[in-house]
Amino acid sequence: MNERLHSVLAQRGVSPESLAEACEVDPKTVGRWLGGRVPHPRHRFRAAQHLRVEETFLWPALLLNAGQTTAGLDVELVGTHQNRASVPRDTWLSLLKGAQEQISVLVFSGTFFAQSNPHVAKMLAERAAEGIQVRLCFGKSNGQAAAIRGREEGIGDTLAAKIRASLTYYRPLLSEPGCQIRLHDTTLYTSLFRYDDQLLVNPHVWGQPASANPLLHLKRVDATGWFDNYAQSFEAVWATARSWTPDQEGTSSRGQD
Repeated sequence: MNERLHSVLAQRGVSPESLAEACEVDPKTVGRWLGGRVPHPRHRFRAAQHLRVEETFLWPALLLNAGQTTAGLDVELVGTHQNRASVPRDTWLSLLKGAQEQISVLVFSGTFFAQSNPHVAKMLAERAAEGIQVRLCFGKSNGQAAAIRGREEGIGDTLAAKIRASLTYYRPLLSEPGCQIRLHDTTLYTSLFRYDDQLLVNPHVWGQPASANPLLHLKRVDATGWFDNYAQSFEAVWATARSWTPDQEGTSSRGQD
């Protein structure tokens, strides 16, 4: 079974019938793809284009068939950190200041992001004024995903309070052109911090806060590596998230850590 194709269809909200229509094939053919069959090249191209992913993400066996290896992933991995707190503050600042095209953040609460740099909102506004695309995606405080995560970490409603508290830092960005803030209600396996072709990936271990887990620093090398897989997951969550409306979300001064 092609789990990746199943997952992408679900993330994009695309039915097998819609994919079949886009690829000009019978729905039964898409069923066979979902069952593990690799499509013809022209159909692979259309399917990947329609779903906005790389062919090799949906069918990684193509890399092996072409005689390629995953050795390039070693080049992508700039460094690792034992936990998020061990990342030097200068690293966060230099990445934020050095971005030329985009700054994209995906978290549940991300309170540390502002608390480690009280001027982060001002800096993001300045980068946006310079033409940088700023996208911040936080968890929906009253959503199911945040509630489940809070229970898993054993902190109950504290995570929801942390989300509301964190959002207060970014309220000034709502009126800034080039800045977007959205809320997601998605199971989050990693927190992501993207600065152009640099990406900090903070995996989530079940039952532990993200701050206690390792962090990977990746640099984009090509479209077949880890970087693009994580970047695509950001885009998938961003596409389903809704714009933050403070009056509806509410605010809180609780739960900051």
